[in-house]
Amino acid sequence: MEELKCTSLARAAQPELAKSGDLLIGGVFTLYSDYAGKVYTFQNFPEDHKCKNLNFREFQFAETMIFAAEEINKNPGILPNHTIGYIIYNACGYTNILKSATALVTGPEEIDNSNNCTKTKRVQAIIGHSGSTPTIGLARMLGKFQIPVISHFATCACLSDRKEFPTFFRTIPSDYYQSRALAQLVKHFGWTWVGAVSSDNDYGISGMATFLQVAQQEGVCVEYYEAFDSTGPYHMLLRVVHVIKHSTSKVIVAFMTHREVKMLVEELQRQKITGLQWIGSDAWITDNSITASGAHKALVGAIGFVVSKTQIEGLQNFLQQLHPSHFPQSSFIGEFWETVFNCTLSPQSLSTSVRPCSGFEHLESVQNEFTDVSELRFTYNVYKAVYAVAHALHNLYTFGHSSGLATNSTPQPWQVLHSLQTVNFTLKTGEKVFFDSNGDSPARYDLINLQNVKGSTLKVATIGYYDASLPKGQQFIMSDVNIVWRGGSREVPKSMCSESCPPGTRKAVQKGKPVCCFDCVPCAEGEISNATDLLDCVKCQSEYWSNEKRDACILKETEFLSYGDLMGLLLALLSLTGACLTMAVVLIFYCYRSTPIVRANNTELSFLLLFSLTLCFLCSLTFIGRPSQWSCMLRHTAFGVTFVLCISCVLGKTIVVLMAFRATLPGSNVMKWFGPPQQRLSVLAFTLIQVLICVLWLTLSPPFPNKNMKYYKDKVILECDVGSAVGFWAVLGYIGLLSLMCFVLAFLARKLPDNFNEAKFITFSMLIFCAVWITFIPAYVSSPGKFTVAVEIFAILASSFGLLFCNFIPKCYIILFTPEKNTKKHLMGKIPNYNK
Repeated sequence: MEELKCTSLARAAQPELAKSGDLLIGGVFTLYSDYAGKVYTFQNFPEDHKCKNLNFREFQFAETMIFAAEEINKNPGILPNHTIGYIIYNACGYTNILKSATALVTGPEEIDNSNNCTKTKRVQAIIGHSGSTPTIGLARMLGKFQIPVISHFATCACLSDRKEFPTFFRTIPSDYYQSRALAQLVKHFGWTWVGAVSSDNDYGISGMATFLQVAQQEGVCVEYYEAFDSTGPYHMLLRVVHVIKHSTSKVIVAFMTHREVKMLVEELQRQKITGLQWIGSDAWITDNSITASGAHKALVGAIGFVVSKTQIEGLQNFLQQLHPSHFPQSSFIGEFWETVFNCTLSPQSLSTSVRPCSGFEHLESVQNEFTDVSELRFTYNVYKAVYAVAHALHNLYTFGHSSGLATNSTPQPWQVLHSLQTVNFTLKTGEKVFFDSNGDSPARYDLINLQNVKGSTLKVATIGYYDASLPKGQQFIMSDVNIVWRGGSREVPKSMCSESCPPGTRKAVQKGKPVCCFDCVPCAEGEISNATDLLDCVKCQSEYWSNEKRDACILKETEFLSYGDLMGLLLALLSLTGACLTMAVVLIFYCYRSTPIVRANNTELSFLLLFSLTLCFLCSLTFIGRPSQWSCMLRHTAFGVTFVLCISCVLGKTIVVLMAFRATLPGSNVMKWFGPPQQRLSVLAFTLIQVLICVLWLTLSPPFPNKNMKYYKDKVILECDVGSAVGFWAVLGYIGLLSLMCFVLAFLARKLPDNFNEAKFITFSMLIFCAVWITFIPAYVSSPGKFTVAVEIFAILASSFGLLFCNFIPKCYIILFTPEKNTKKHLMGKIPNYNK
C-alpha cells in the first residue's frame, strides 16, 4: 500500500523588513503601487502577483515605523526592560495583503533549541494598511483573534463601527469629519452646483455618502455623482468622462485615491476637457505620484483637506542612512537602491548597459519623496501609531495587576487592545494622542492649495484649518493666503445652477429641477427681502410698506385733511368766510335793530341764531388737521350742540310766526303761552337734550383718533373713530328730528298772509338743510380717507350757508338797498280776502 504524505501547499509569506525583540509590532505596507494581474488556469497552484512601480511614500511609512521602534528602544522612560521588534510585510494587491495578515496572526517561525522544533511568536499589534478597503478586510479578519489594528491612513467612516471592527484604531480622523469639512468648504466659496466623483470602493462610497448628505443640509446641490475603480473596465471611466463633459458645474469633488485621479484627469485631458476646479480628499491631494503623469498641470489650483503636518526630529537623517546591507534579505530595498542610483547590485547583470553600484552611493546626495520630510502628514500618523502601541504595552507592565498580566510574561493581544483604548499621552512634538470610544483620533485638518509643481514635487500652501472639536460655526478658519485657482487663475471660479437672487426678490424653484435651480421672483407689494437667495419674502408690519426696490420696509404715508392741502385750505377759507358774513349780518342787524324788519323777526332769537351760525361755521375748522384725542371729541360734540342750538332758534322763530298769526284771531291769547321767556326756555331745553346725549357719548365710548389701514395698502388714514356708533347717530338723528319738525311747521305757515312771511324763507332753508344732510349720509359712508372729513365739512358749511342766506340775506337786502320797504305798513300789508 502506497504511503500517504502530507504536503504543504504554500509557506507563509516572508516579511520584507524584520527585527526580533521582546515585543513585536507587525506592519503591512504597499511598497509597490501596482501589480501585474494574472489569469488563473486552475491547473496549478496560483502564484503571487508580480508587484511593480515602487511607492516611495509607502516605503517612508515603513521606515518611519522602524525609526519609531528604534527611538522607543533607546528611551529609558518607555518599556525600560523590554525591546520592540517589528515584522513588516510588503503587500501589493488585496490578496497579498490578506496573506500578510495571515502570516502576522500565526507569527514568525523560530527554532526552539530545547526540542529542535519550530515555534511561532505572535505580534502584539499591527500597523496598517493605507487603504480603507484592504484595512476593512484586515481588521475584520484580525478582529477574530483580538489583535489590535492601527491604521495611519484608512479613513472610511465605516471603520468606526465598533460592533463590526472591535479591534480597529486609527491615528487619522474618520472621513465622517472630512466629508463634512468638504461640504462646508464648498459652501464657503459659494459653490452651490458641483459634481461628485469617487472611487468605487468602501473609502469612496462611504465618504461621498456623508458628503452628499451634509451638502444637502448646507444648500449645495450635486449635479451628478459617479464612481469607478482603477481596476474596472475602461468603459466605466469613459462614462464618467462623458458625464463631466456634458455637465454645467465647474467644481468637482473627488473622493478617491491617486490612482483613480490620475486615470480620470489624463482621460479628461485627452478629450480636451479643461477649466475644472478640483476639490480633493486627503488620499490624493498631497500624493506626489500624480506628478509622474500628465495630470499634474490640470490639478494646479486644487484644494482639499489633509491631516496637519509636523516635523519628526532625527527622521531625515535616519532615512538618509539607509543602506541595502541593513536588510540583506529584502529584495525591495535592493530594487529601491538600483532605481534611485540607476545602478545594479546583481553581478549577473554586468553584461547589461547598467553600471554596477560602487558601494559609495548615499541617500544624502539625492532628493526624492522618500527622503523628503518637509510634508510629514501621514508619515507622522505612523509615528504616532507605534508610540500608541508602546505606551499601551508600557501601561500593561506598569499596571499589570489590574489588567491580568503576569509578571515577566508577554502581553496577549487582547490585553494590548484593552490598554490601547485608554492610552492618553503627549508626544515630544506637543500633540496629545488618545482614541475615542470608536477608536478614532480627534479630527483636525489643514486646508491646502496645490499652487505649483516643482520637478516631481507638488508645491502646496496651507490656506485654512478645520477643527471638528470647536463649536459649530467656528470649525472652519481661513488663513490670509493668496489662493491659486484652476489653471493658475487668481479669480474664484463660479459654479451655480442659477445666479443669486438679489434683495427684493425670492427664489422660486424650477419645476422638476434641484433646489439650486431657481427663478428670481420679485416680492409682492408690502413684502420685502433684504438679503440674497431668500426663499420667502417677509411681510412688513402693519404701519410699514415696502419701498420700490422691495428690499426695505418704510413707514406708510399718512393721510388726513390738513391746512397744507388745497382742499383743506379752501374749506377753511369758506368756513372763515361764512363766519365773517354772519358777523357782518350781526353788525347790520345791530345797527338797524330799531327798524321794523329787524323788530318783526324776533330780534333776540335772530341774534342767537346768528351767534349759533357763527359757531357752526367755526366748528368746521376742528375737522381740519391731524386728529388727536381732544380734537376728535370736540369736533363731533361741538358740531352737534351748535347745530341743535341753531335749529332750536329756527324752530322757535317758526313757532313764533304761527303763534303770532293765531294771536290776530278774535279771542286768542295764545302769545301769552309762548312769549320771550318760553322761547328762551324752549331753545335751552332743546339744546340741553343734545348736550346730555353728547355727555353720555363722551362718557361711555367717546370718539378717538384711529389709524385706518384697510382702505389703502400703502397709506395710513388718520381719522377720528366715532367710538360708539349709537352715540354718533343719536346726535345726527336728534338734529334731523328737530330739522324735520321745523320744516313741517314752516311748511304749514308758508301761506300765511303777510308781505314778508318769514315762514317761507325758513321752509326753504330747512329744505336745503334736509337735502344736504340726506345726501351727506351716502357720501360720508362711501368717501375714502380725507374725503370723508371733507364731505362732513361741506355738509356743515352748505347747511350753514343755507340757513344764513335764506333767513338773513333777504332782510339785509331790504335794509341796505330797499329801505322804503322797511316800514311797518309795508310789513303788515292787508289781508282782505283771507276771511272770505
